Amino acid sequence: MTIVGRVVQASNATLVCEIPRAESDVPLRCVYKPVRGEQPLWDFPDGTLAGREVSSYMISDALGWDVVPTTVLRDGPIGPGMVQRWIDTVERLPEKGEGIDLVDLCRPDLVPSSYIPVLRAYDDNGDEVALVHADDPRLNRMAVLDVVINNADRKGGHVLESPDGSVYGVDHGIAMHSQNKLRTVLWGWAGRPIDAALVADLVELSRELRGDLGDRLAPHITDVEIAALAARVAGILADPVMPAPSSSRPIPWPAF
Repeated sequence: MTIVGRVVQASNATLVCEIPRAESDVPLRCVYKPVRGEQPLWDFPDGTLAGREVSSYMISDALGWDVVPTTVLRDGPIGPGMVQRWIDTVERLPEKGEGIDLVDLCRPDLVPSSYIPVLRAYDDNGDEVALVHADDPRLNRMAVLDVVINNADRKGGHVLESPDGSVYGVDHGIAMHSQNKLRTVLWGWAGRPIDAALVADLVELSRELRGDLGDRLAPHITDVEIAALAARVAGILADPVMPAPSSSRPIPWPAF
């Protein structure tokens, strides 16, 4: 694995790497976050963020939702860390009539009909803006996953739309806590019923957590966190409705 770049705006060391592939002359591009590059947090134990990223992928994979790109824990040039498949993204240019991103800011009077306003605020110039996201099943599935994994950092910039139409969520280092930490920009479905097909997938996830999946999560998160994960799934199944914000800080900062 060779380091070819760095994501400079990331709070933790986030490196862009390439891995040779025997079947192709084009190397596999990936994101590598070494454990030694993680910044200490007051509410998450040191050195655990990589394992939480891997756990989030394992849950997405078990559900069959393909929300989180393939993510593993492996050794790298700066020691062990999280390694995740790189996602190329669609770049929309509103000035060319290409619409806005799946999560974006716009003038309150220009919210597209297919988007859900989350909140209103003022930008650096004092102009009123609306935080919005698309009313899109791909995003809705991500929002449900965030409830399951207790994602404390679903920023707009962590939502990636690829050219093939897939939508991925990245940066799940502060997820899987045993206490409620849900912070997200995807509050547009609060209070709405969860789609029956997603609920059916969660029924199967609940079974798997009591078996092999729970065992495979154990090296990455604690037994208390696995129990809390199972309890969140059980709570959704008992009342399959998207939660409403319940804390004083329901949206991560910055939001993008």
